[in-house]
Amino acid sequence: MTPKEKAKELCLKFEKKLFINLYDEDTDYIHNDSKECALIAVDEILETLKIDVRIIYWEKVKQEIEKL
Repeated sequence: MTPKEKAKELCLKFEKKLFINLYDEDTDYIHNDSKECALIAVDEILETLKIDVRIIYWEKVKQEIEKL
């Protein structure tokens, strides 16, 4: 899975979760919150993989989330 595909997948998962929990019709609000949640998750992963070569992949995923 490419970093861009993973970024979209993570945001979609959070969007679904936030929509179910908030029942909010403001999709921009949900999209922005989902990006924040995804960035939190990726930051956690990056923190645990600092010495791992997979950090490059997760840095790219983070960049793609920020571009969405």
